[in-house]
Amino acid sequence: MAKRLTTFSKLLITFLIVAALYFAFTYIMGSTQFGKDLKASSEGDRTETSSNGSATTGSSTSGSSSAGNRASGGSDDNTLRVQLVSWGGYAPGLYFNEGAQATIRSRFYQDYGFKVEFILENDLGNALDAWIAGEYDVLVQTADAFPLYTAPDAINEYGPKAFMQVDWSRGGDAVIVKRGINSVNDLKGKNIAVAVPSPAQTLLSYSLEAAGMSYNDVNVIKTSDNFKAAELFRTKDVDAAVVWSPDDIIATRDVKGSSTLLTTVDQSHIIGDIMFAKQEVINAKRKMFTGFYEGWMKAVAELNSQPANQEKAAKYLAELNGLSTEDALGMMSTVYWTGHGDNLDFFGLNPSYKGQQGKDLYGTMAKRFVETGDAEKMAPNWRSAIWTGAVQAAKLDGPAYASEKSKSFKPATVAEKQAAPVASKPVSISFPTGKYTLDANAKTIIDIQFAETAKSFANMKVRIEGNTDNVGQRANNMVLSERRAKSVADYLKSEYGMDSNRFIVVGNGPDKPVAGCEGNQNDNCKAKNRRTDFQLIASN
Repeated sequence: MAKRLTTFSKLLITFLIVAALYFAFTYIMGSTQFGKDLKASSEGDRTETSSNGSATTGSSTSGSSSAGNRASGGSDDNTLRVQLVSWGGYAPGLYFNEGAQATIRSRFYQDYGFKVEFILENDLGNALDAWIAGEYDVLVQTADAFPLYTAPDAINEYGPKAFMQVDWSRGGDAVIVKRGINSVNDLKGKNIAVAVPSPAQTLLSYSLEAAGMSYNDVNVIKTSDNFKAAELFRTKDVDAAVVWSPDDIIATRDVKGSSTLLTTVDQSHIIGDIMFAKQEVINAKRKMFTGFYEGWMKAVAELNSQPANQEKAAKYLAELNGLSTEDALGMMSTVYWTGHGDNLDFFGLNPSYKGQQGKDLYGTMAKRFVETGDAEKMAPNWRSAIWTGAVQAAKLDGPAYASEKSKSFKPATVAEKQAAPVASKPVSISFPTGKYTLDANAKTIIDIQFAETAKSFANMKVRIEGNTDNVGQRANNMVLSERRAKSVADYLKSEYGMDSNRFIVVGNGPDKPVAGCEGNQNDNCKAKNRRTDFQLIASN
């Protein structure tokens, strides 16, 4: 006959069961992969809860984020904190991260074992202060404006290093003008609203250079941001402005007779967004930076090969910026996301690439910022301002990661030979009498005075017009001037790999003398008339 358990026996058995369950739970949570994943999931949920509202709410495209949107500091060494602005170029990162919040659902976590938190901060001053304080690991900027950060009197002491190119602006930036301004040359003496410091300066600077002008030939009205530039354009005191899309559409709609003169669809390789970090942070989180770059490049490949994924990317971009998905798709349409091959080109790691590189933009603007008074001293060279470890370590092969192909142009048409140029720059290239072969000096002049313009305006055709003085027979001068123009086009094709169909070759002979020298009345005038005109023409 069975005996009943005493009260003490029942308590003892209960205690042993509870103890066994406790030790089993402790072992599972601390010593098994299942337990570690469960614990990480719980922490990830808490991270998402605390980040909700700071990373995705209260944001707008026209202002900076609130102080509460700042990163939470360096307490979590396994999270990379990245500042973003309202820009369509950052969609790939948000797509790969499954949104802006730090979460274990992120493919950065699933594939590389770390979390990423994206924080919207449109005020670059606030962002820089937070970066210096260690609240951000990564900041965004453009290669052309980066010299303002690396200059000796800026933040050079923190060792800022650009480690990834994110995109090229392709319609996201524009020069808008009022009635009567039909070319860049027409901007001479005009009032132009420009955000300072910003990539708008670069867009304007390169545009003026394409017309043989500089900042000294225009009156720059400095503003604090591109939105104010658009507002000033609506006043009677400003003739032109450099703005962001869609302000080029909205502002020109508001001002009768105005139009968009140029966009970064035409000037396709001028504004390239980059990400940078402190050298000491890169050293401490090298594996995270390598995984961040590789994951971002995978996202670019997936978005380009499977357009359906762009809806998902737009959803996350919309959430971050407080926009509709439709508006986010519009933001994305004004950029070209640079992939792994493009980064190899941009950072000079592809010796066969002859197009625009980061060092070109950075080096040119480092000089011009000193000339315009925006920087007191020259920034250090490009090589000392970059870290290419992540690009070189990436294991990404195949056509999905290839660089962008150069635009293919159709042969020149009669209309293009006669079309009004967007910009025209006269360059004096000396040829021996009766000859059309370029010597070393002539090639150097082309390199210095036009090659970089041709690379930045990579989507536009180039009309090269040869001109002579009135010495000799007109018929011979017509043939000679065309051969000279063709020799210039052939040099640009062979030296810089440009499409031969991109060039429109015209020989004017003595028929288009410069103003004031119509009679070739002296040697000085004859020299001016023996010139080559480089003109940018909108491509059909």
